[in-house]
Amino acid sequence: MATPSSKYVARIIVAPSKNTVGDVLSISIVKSCQSALESRDAFTIALSGGSLPSFLQSLPKSFEIAGVDPQWGKWHVLLADERCVESTHEDSNLGSIQKNFTSHVPIPTKHVYGIKESLISESSLAIAQSYEDNVVKPLLEKSGGMLDCVVLGFGPDGHTCSLFPNHPLLLEENAFVASIDDSPKPPPSRITLTFPILNKLSRKVIICGAGSTKSAILTEVFGESSELVGFAVSNVEGAKAYDATLNDPTPHPCGMVRPVRIGSLVWVVDVDAAKESIFG
Repeated sequence: MATPSSKYVARIIVAPSKNTVGDVLSISIVKSCQSALESRDAFTIALSGGSLPSFLQSLPKSFEIAGVDPQWGKWHVLLADERCVESTHEDSNLGSIQKNFTSHVPIPTKHVYGIKESLISESSLAIAQSYEDNVVKPLLEKSGGMLDCVVLGFGPDGHTCSLFPNHPLLLEENAFVASIDDSPKPPPSRITLTFPILNKLSRKVIICGAGSTKSAILTEVFGESSELVGFAVSNVEGAKAYDATLNDPTPHPCGMVRPVRIGSLVWVVDVDAAKESIFG
């Protein structure tokens, strides 16, 4: 969290390979889940699509290694963003999340929240309003007024969720879920969580990415950094961690994700993303 006299600091964890990104990511999710279920009878987690769902496949094993009961029946999975398509469509984030994660663990189907597909023919705005009213707000009530964990990806253009560079949605101050019909990436119509919920109503936000195309984004988003000597990730040999300040003003939407709680922002990247950046 930033104050007028200090800069916002995030934790960056660099996995030794793309294959171990999921292991590193899972450890943060395990801790978030454990904390939530010690406080209430539900764990709420918002997930993006893209390459992110593939990193979740190691999550069950990570719970086992940590000796933590995930209590899958208490999980509630919502979408950080979604394309306005049916879940069977190849572009559907929900479809990807189901394929890579939720179909492999006993989370109740009714606890995995997709968009109302009957509204696709109406408008993306109607879908966004429905998702906010019928999914996001009820889950906030269930989890003490804040989402427990939000896991996002970021693109080589610096976008996250469906929040794209120089788009008016970056200035949204009221809606928790917004619609977009001019996405620079197809398909053009989508819904997305907004900064009011990412920054004000999220207990933990994890931003995850891999590959050399992400190096420039890391260099432009982050300023000063210091390596945490002696840092270790259980079961992942060779991982490194840094505390780093975020640049102001930030040039990318992913750099605008700054939860108000101190220590609640974690970035997880692989060595290929880091090696040409300030973390290389």
